Amino acid sequence: MGELRLMKGNEAIAEAFIREGVDAYYGYPITPQSEVMEYLTAERPEKRTGMVVLQAESELAAINMVYGAACTGKKVVTSSSSPGISLMQEGISYIAGSEVPCVLLNVVRGGPGLGDIQPAQSDYFQSVKGGGHGDYRQIVLAPSSVQDMYDHVALAFELAFKYRILVLIQSDGLIGQMMEKVEIGEQKKRLSDKEIKEKYDSWALTGRTPGREHNIVTSLELDQAKQEQFNIHLQNKYAEIAEKEVLYEEMEVEDADYILVAYGSSSRICRKTVNLAREKGLKVGLLRPITLWPFPEKRIAELAKRVKGMLSVEMSAGQMVEDVKLAVNGKIKVEHFGRYGGMIHTPEEVLEALETKIIGG
Repeated sequence: MGELRLMKGNEAIAEAFIREGVDAYYGYPITPQSEVMEYLTAERPEKRTGMVVLQAESELAAINMVYGAACTGKKVVTSSSSPGISLMQEGISYIAGSEVPCVLLNVVRGGPGLGDIQPAQSDYFQSVKGGGHGDYRQIVLAPSSVQDMYDHVALAFELAFKYRILVLIQSDGLIGQMMEKVEIGEQKKRLSDKEIKEKYDSWALTGRTPGREHNIVTSLELDQAKQEQFNIHLQNKYAEIAEKEVLYEEMEVEDADYILVAYGSSSRICRKTVNLAREKGLKVGLLRPITLWPFPEKRIAELAKRVKGMLSVEMSAGQMVEDVKLAVNGKIKVEHFGRYGGMIHTPEEVLEALETKIIGG
């Protein structure tokens, strides 16, 4: 067992950035994720591992610093919260169009607009449908605990470099601010420039290398025929990810008549709802998507063949529910229950919604 600590979610993920051997963090403070940068600044990782921590002048600057550093094959990361992520969308699209690997954390807050600093899940559309321009996708991981915040960093970088893609860790203000016991792993060494050349020489900007032309990283291609072929390549890559990288967790689904579908903080609340329902004799289960994209549509479609209804539980006006409905394809009743603008539902409210909207609806 590794070292155990009591940490906030934001602190845990910041420590994970250091332990994962990240080369650089570029960010800009915004509540409720400011502790990420505060923790990194206090820990002085440049002394521990040589990791660069830099506060950019804006979110636009931060994402473009990530873009530039990622082009060199380095492990780079940024973090922000909802309005800041909106500002990063152009850079995110450029990263997708250049196929460079990097990791982004969104600690979601209530909106729209400046909204408030309370937890929400209303950035789902922005995250899984592509908030920027062009036909692109990004892998989206949804932690539901402080331990997940730590563990998802290693997974995010593994997937980012495996597919040369941006991986977004979609948290929220509740998980970012709450404190739980976390098991901390061993420190990984940062890759040397020589090791980066050996692993990523085919695409990374590592200087002139004997035996090959210099690499060029760009998202610009003025020949539309070539740009179409590049888009076909991207869609094939996304199809492979959708087939191979779907992650989800289940609770009490084996004999369930009804399924709650929830991710992140909402899934924690729904665990209690499942227990409350079972105490009343209602056979209720929970499916928690861990990857919001790729979405576990095949598993939901399988469950739809034998359950009576599903309730999508979100801290939003109803966004993930659209993907649940698409997966179910009209076979059973699907409804949404949510709280908005930073409000958090209770297990009892979820159970009441299930009984009203699905069981008795």
